Amino acid sequence: MLFLHKHIETVHLMAAATPKTKRNLIEVARQLFAKRGAESVTMNEIAETSGYGRRTLYTYFKNKKDIYRAVISSELEKLYSSLEDVIKRDLPADDKLMMFTFSRLNIIKDVVSRNGTLRADFFRDIWLVENVRKEFDRKEIQYLETILDDGCKSGVFTVNEISKTAEILHYALKGLEVPVIRGVLDLRFDKQEDREIVYNIIFKGLNS
Repeated sequence: MLFLHKHIETVHLMAAATPKTKRNLIEVARQLFAKRGAESVTMNEIAETSGYGRRTLYTYFKNKKDIYRAVISSELEKLYSSLEDVIKRDLPADDKLMMFTFSRLNIIKDVVSRNGTLRADFFRDIWLVENVRKEFDRKEIQYLETILDDGCKSGVFTVNEISKTAEILHYALKGLEVPVIRGVLDLRFDKQEDREIVYNIIFKGLNS
């Protein structure tokens, strides 16, 4: 738990240390990518729209792929900032895991959906997105380990291998992302039947 708190503090310090100019450039690029797609937007256009100019843009980013990665990272930070809020809540481990599951799926749907044309890039350039997500994935697995560890200590869960179980849960949730984002699968925390389905599939195997 101490490691997780230190990790969260480090993430916040890194975000705070990002220069305002760089954050503004990322947001301008995100809006352009969302409106017309990353392939249609040029570095010159980002520089002109931002008002900073090419020299400033290239001070922070080597090329368009570099700023595209930064846009994805910035959007994923919103997701994991919300998950941190769930982790910090004073809830029983099973309730926290349930909230974590639904929050994660709903937030990533909102993050991708709000980005318009950029949404297609998440599916078309899946390997690039996955490469950017590696660090965030490690973070999420640590969050899940924390919940499972707390659950085992409180007698809510019985898990022999916490790290591996957290990893499996993480990839199970990732597998639900595409159908949830595309609207093929509708899971809502405020629907009792949805909570029961998720509980029966995922949580009963963790209960004492």
